[in-house]
Amino acid sequence: MIERTHLKIIQAVEQHGSLTAAAKELCVTQSALSHTIRKLEDNLGTPVWLREGRSLRLTQAGRYLLNIANRVLPLLFHAEDKLKQMAQGERGTLRIGMECHPCYQWLLKVVSPFLDSWPDVDVDVKQKFQFGGVGALLDYEIDLLVTPDPFYKSNLSFTPVFDYEQVLVVPRGHALTTQPYALPEDLRDQVLLTYPVAPDRLDIYSQFLTPAAVVPKQHKTSETTEIMLQMVACQRGVAALPRWLAEEYCQKLPLDVVRLGEQGIAKQIYLGTREGEEHMGYLNAFIELARSYQPPA
Repeated sequence: MIERTHLKIIQAVEQHGSLTAAAKELCVTQSALSHTIRKLEDNLGTPVWLREGRSLRLTQAGRYLLNIANRVLPLLFHAEDKLKQMAQGERGTLRIGMECHPCYQWLLKVVSPFLDSWPDVDVDVKQKFQFGGVGALLDYEIDLLVTPDPFYKSNLSFTPVFDYEQVLVVPRGHALTTQPYALPEDLRDQVLLTYPVAPDRLDIYSQFLTPAAVVPKQHKTSETTEIMLQMVACQRGVAALPRWLAEEYCQKLPLDVVRLGEQGIAKQIYLGTREGEEHMGYLNAFIELARSYQPPA
């Protein structure tokens, strides 16, 4: 019943003092303005203003609507402005889904300069995804997916960000460090530590152990990289991680890195987005920034 137009008319008449001036301000005819308010008064069953000579005096109902107009209209203008900025990619929240557990440390190095460059954009990182990020992307739960395993589907686009090698992390002085590379058979008597992900979705299994029909002595999981590598350093097992992350921890803990197979396991990290969102400036800026930051090889 009460529309934005009604509030704008009441506010304009109060500000400019007459129907003529208000109509000019709102770019409508005086008769159209009067008709609009008359129809509102009929619907409300009460007058909005009373004529006193050439001037108008707001009634109690009119004064109440003016108070509403003074509160609501600025909110609507602000909302429209914010939505336009969001549409143009200048303001909003960038929701990032993670399918790559060890990439969190890399992501932190990208997020910091991004927040500095885009002060009106927040970042929300969701780490709950193990391998369900594509569905979240399609369902608009997230805006960007960090994954080593792109799942190509219509309406989605995956941009390669950086290459890396998956390696085996062992305690310093481990017998495997005397070899140029590890063979699947070498892990048959080892305790393998991984993130809590199904084995068939882990590269150490799908690209190394399973093709050779090898199963490690035991498979344990850890939610955090730090705890996993502390266990490796204490000779509780071995782990498979990206080389750049493994070598970073080798500087802090008594650890060594061993190549997996003669050729190694080559991988890439991708950023998945929905097609048709190229206009989102902050989304594109994040992707370009991510591509410019290459972890140490």
